[in-house]
Amino acid sequence: MTTPQPAPTRAGIHPPHTPNHRGPAWPAWLLGVALASAWLPQAQAAAQSLEPAAAAAPVQATPAITLAAAWDKALAANPGLQAARHGAAAAEGLVVQSQARPNPELAVSIEDTRRETRTHTVQINQLIELGGKREARMQLADTEKSAAEAGVAAALAALRYQLQIHFNELLLAQQRVHFATQTHALATQALDAANKRVQAGKVPPLEASRAQVAQANAAMELEQARSLTGVAQHNLAALWGGRGTELGLASGDFLTTTAAPTAEQLDQRLDEAPAMVLAQRALAQSQATSALERAKRVQDPTVSLGVKRAQDVGRNQVFVGVSIPLPLFDRNAGNQLQALRKVDQAEQQLQDQRLQLQAQVFAARQQWLSSNQQVALLQSQVIPTAQSAYDLAVRGFSLGKFSFLDVLDAQRSLFDSQRQLLDQLMASHRARAEIERIFGTPALAAATGT
Repeated sequence: MTTPQPAPTRAGIHPPHTPNHRGPAWPAWLLGVALASAWLPQAQAAAQSLEPAAAAAPVQATPAITLAAAWDKALAANPGLQAARHGAAAAEGLVVQSQARPNPELAVSIEDTRRETRTHTVQINQLIELGGKREARMQLADTEKSAAEAGVAAALAALRYQLQIHFNELLLAQQRVHFATQTHALATQALDAANKRVQAGKVPPLEASRAQVAQANAAMELEQARSLTGVAQHNLAALWGGRGTELGLASGDFLTTTAAPTAEQLDQRLDEAPAMVLAQRALAQSQATSALERAKRVQDPTVSLGVKRAQDVGRNQVFVGVSIPLPLFDRNAGNQLQALRKVDQAEQQLQDQRLQLQAQVFAARQQWLSSNQQVALLQSQVIPTAQSAYDLAVRGFSLGKFSFLDVLDAQRSLFDSQRQLLDQLMASHRARAEIERIFGTPALAAATGT
């Protein structure tokens, strides 16, 4: 028998669970009669309004989408990823500009206002960079380009994480719809059985009232699960600017978990994580900036070459000159000190980033292991036991050995265990996606089975 989705129950409808509900507990029974009577009109209206909607639900005609296909769409049209790529392309301009040398300067001057004694001077000034400033500037541009490329890798890892989370949320919502549909079918069967026993005079009408409330709750949960499916479709399609209405159901194996890697394997690859690479590139940038500021200590001379025409003597005079700034007031000491402290800051941030990632990896791996263990326990022991108890309760109710409260209690235990299974499956997939986000490594083939 296929395991159904747990159905929510209303607090106060069921009396405290006892091994045998046939004992005289008149206050609890009276309270149950009062609450069931209050809920019955609303439950009947909800069931009547939701059941036609469930029957008239359109069949999904859009082809199912796989994780690999969704990834291709996100790669092609995700705005955040495109922005990171444009940032990396803009860094190419920094590299080109860093290679440029200073432009020469043309100067023209006229001395004296009288034509007979006027002097015309034309000269070209050229700044000569010394101390390795150009090489340091090129090195800084290269580190900024590398940082921009590392930013693209980090954006890819973040996008992959969002895609996996939203895709698994869609798979989860589809599983909830599947279980809620089975829950509604079981609740309808239980209602039919209760009505027959009431008509036969074997149980009081209160049993049918409880069954009616349970069916209404199952119908509402089914409608909510369908609504959550639409939300999950919208969130997934938003990653590439699409619409949830244009997206079909997700095709993937949500009920299967994968084994977590060992702690040693993760620790060995920690330096390859996009966040670590970004921190390393930031350190390289600060070191290149410090080298450039040190190179600025050397003053750059300006060489001048010109021609001077004196009207009074009637001839041209060629001259050569050199000008050198005197570092009397500004020796660039403040910029050098700032650059050195930035290097120290980047080194500490790199160490801090490693410690943070170690903590995140440990937490995600522990969640992965714990969820896998709970999934295995639920699938092998808890749910089969709860299913057997529910089947026995239904069979005993049909034979008049148990009350409908026993059926509801067994049903609630079965549905709660199934809800826990879905939650733990989602936690396992989320932990895996978190590990992949930290290390920036895709696992699409293993996740989709394609």
